[in-house]
Amino acid sequence: QVQVVESGGGSVQPGGSPRLSCVASGSIRYINAMGWYRQAPGKERELVAIITSGASTNYTDSVKGRFTISGDTAKGTVYLQMNSLKLEDTAVYYCNAKILLLTWEPRDYWGQGTQVTVSS
Repeated sequence: QVQVVESGGGSVQPGGSPRLSCVASGSIRYINAMGWYRQAPGKERELVAIITSGASTNYTDSVKGRFTISGDTAKGTVYLQMNSLKLEDTAVYYCNAKILLLTWEPRDYWGQGTQVTVSS
């Protein structure tokens, strides 16, 4: 069993700076990468940012310079510092963990999602 649990989010004003947190735990041998995705109403889920076990990061163009992903995949933790929020950042944000289980099976796990609403 693996659990991926997010926290943070909520309602913020434009320009706000919330921070999302995520912890993956359970029967984990190794985590290859952890990331944040988001899904706005009527749109497909998209990658926001990802961090690998080697601490490499990647961001979607629309958040570069505003969002920062950090964490330690060895500890199963990932954070998303969101700055200068815009109305278009409103979405449900999901944590993803690319995990190698104790059984040596690779699997993707998702958190339950946390709503971020940007409004004035």
